[in-house]
Amino acid sequence: MPVAQTIPANRLPDLLRRMPKAELHIHIEGSLEPELIFALAARNGVQIPYASVEELRKAYAFSNLQSFLDIYYAGASVLLKEQDFFDMAWAYLERAAADNVVRAEIFFDPQTHTARGVPMETVIKGLHRACRKAEGGLGVDASLILCFLRHLSEEEAFATLEAALPFRSGFIGVGLDSSEVGHPPEKFARVFARCRELGLHLVAHAGEEGPPAYVWTALDLLKVERIDHGVQSTKDPALMARLARDRIPLTVCPLSNLKLCVFPKLADHNLGELLDAGLVATVNSDDPAYFGGYMNDNFVQTFAATGLTSAHAYQLARNSFEGSFADKAKKQQYIDLLDATFAAFE
Repeated sequence: MPVAQTIPANRLPDLLRRMPKAELHIHIEGSLEPELIFALAARNGVQIPYASVEELRKAYAFSNLQSFLDIYYAGASVLLKEQDFFDMAWAYLERAAADNVVRAEIFFDPQTHTARGVPMETVIKGLHRACRKAEGGLGVDASLILCFLRHLSEEEAFATLEAALPFRSGFIGVGLDSSEVGHPPEKFARVFARCRELGLHLVAHAGEEGPPAYVWTALDLLKVERIDHGVQSTKDPALMARLARDRIPLTVCPLSNLKLCVFPKLADHNLGELLDAGLVATVNSDDPAYFGGYMNDNFVQTFAATGLTSAHAYQLARNSFEGSFADKAKKQQYIDLLDATFAAFE
């Protein structure tokens, strides 16, 4: 790290907020705030099983991943038109810009919408239009990653891929999300092989609630470039060595892990252990509307709870750029901006 290795603790929150960063693990449907859910429900004439914004927000008490997914899919039911998808993505991108996110690689779940009769074109065009507008309007370089729902079949994933290919210019990669336990990565080996042939970037959720074995198979069978979550990797020393050696990024989501009871307290989070082991760990918000925090919330609360330092902050931000799918020149621009921010802060 070039400078600012020993910034006092009372100045650290300001540094965390000001430093440029990339977000590599954000589910756009998980950024749908209750206020926007009610606004879209009214606009589209959709009935939702909550009387008010306050009642809906009170329902955000989750015991595990599945209890969250149940309400997550209910919230997504208000998304019907291209403008709805644009509005959702634009609201997130404005929040990201306020948090000094300069690069966002955004997950979306088309099967959540096509199953309700929403055309693939509607989903991708609305989201992609917001991403393009954000580059000039907000200074956020945003791209889309299409995710397959792992609780559904590989055949359905293939059908989703084929439906999305006419809009291939609208997304840069594919991922794997939804219920992890009982749905190992190898279930989707053939569809990921096809995506690799198409030149798409590959990522997958693994090692959130699932075991380290899921991380191994995501790497060896799906041949992913990044692991989303991966916090269970610390249970397997050989896996930790592999991740460090091969510079495999982990897109860690601290407040999500807390909200879904992966860790009992934020102070127990293993982010520091991952960094100190030399892994390319990053901080991300996952589903911020549901888990109580966007990017800066995740940084500030996690650092306050765990005692991480400005040196960790620099490494996390730099890791986020290294782990992104930006081209080499853009990565260097981001890192130069990061270095300048730390130098100015010093």
